[in-house]
Amino acid sequence: MSNLDQIAKLSGFSKATVSRVLNHSPHVSQATRDTIMKIMEELDYVPNGNAISLSKGQTEQIGMVTEGINEVMLPFLNSFVETASQHGYQTIIYTSGGDPAKELQAFEDMRRKRVDALVISTCVNDQALLGTFCKYGPIVSWQRMERPEIQSVAMNQYDGYMLGLEHVIKQGYTRIANAFGRPTSMNTSGRIQAYQDIARKYALPVNPDWSPTGIYSIRQGEQLVRELLLNPGERPNAILCANDLVAAGVLNEARRMGVKVPEELAVVGFDNTELAHTLGITSIYNPIAAQAQNAFLLILSRLKGTEPEQQELEFQLVKRATT
Repeated sequence: MSNLDQIAKLSGFSKATVSRVLNHSPHVSQATRDTIMKIMEELDYVPNGNAISLSKGQTEQIGMVTEGINEVMLPFLNSFVETASQHGYQTIIYTSGGDPAKELQAFEDMRRKRVDALVISTCVNDQALLGTFCKYGPIVSWQRMERPEIQSVAMNQYDGYMLGLEHVIKQGYTRIANAFGRPTSMNTSGRIQAYQDIARKYALPVNPDWSPTGIYSIRQGEQLVRELLLNPGERPNAILCANDLVAAGVLNEARRMGVKVPEELAVVGFDNTELAHTLGITSIYNPIAAQAQNAFLLILSRLKGTEPEQQELEFQLVKRATT
């Protein structure tokens, strides 16, 4: 005899009524619900999550796809997990380590109905391939996407980077270096475009050696400032960084080299993390937590068939001691 049969027999109600109680149906009287729940408690009955998911047509689980977990993505991850939990959803983290085949497991899990939807933090597979999975469930990206079928909550970082560029120019810095991030990222493309536009606008000197890509970490920031400041010839007097980690590395190494900040070198970070606050680094506030909330609400609206609620967001410059 199955557990449901046993509960139905002891309670005197049908299996259908027991199932309605398990699925929190409103079409059951409170007295009936109390009777059935009491018997479940006496039997120490634990509902089968997979069976309930099948009956509802949803698992109430959302997958998050990322190459790995680092300091930059933690605010997004934490905010998404918390927002999802408030709405009764669990988040499963899929880390690929940069392996395209491993990353595709998350998309296969959605196709097999093991998760209801996916949110992309970062991805390594071709976007056209990932877009073919949209027929199996909602896919929302924090990463900017060229594929219209994958909705994105990413903000155009051209706007945020332009705030930093305009700021240092108004402060009198004209020899501007850049520590750009992932070379294939649309965010990096937006920042490069902002720099090119501002250089043309103000007729700034442009040195290709001053704008490397693939700079993400504190150590890379330290190495970059050594290369920029120790090379012979003219050197930059301002560095805009891919994130606050890079800015921290630039700041610390510049100080070790005896370079005065901001008198001889201005430093601007990006994201306005606690690290920027602690070290007094001028940074661009990037509302990452709010973007994660928007991502979940966009997924929820797709799952529920309702109009999405979205917060209006914008970048802000937070001036501190490094400019």
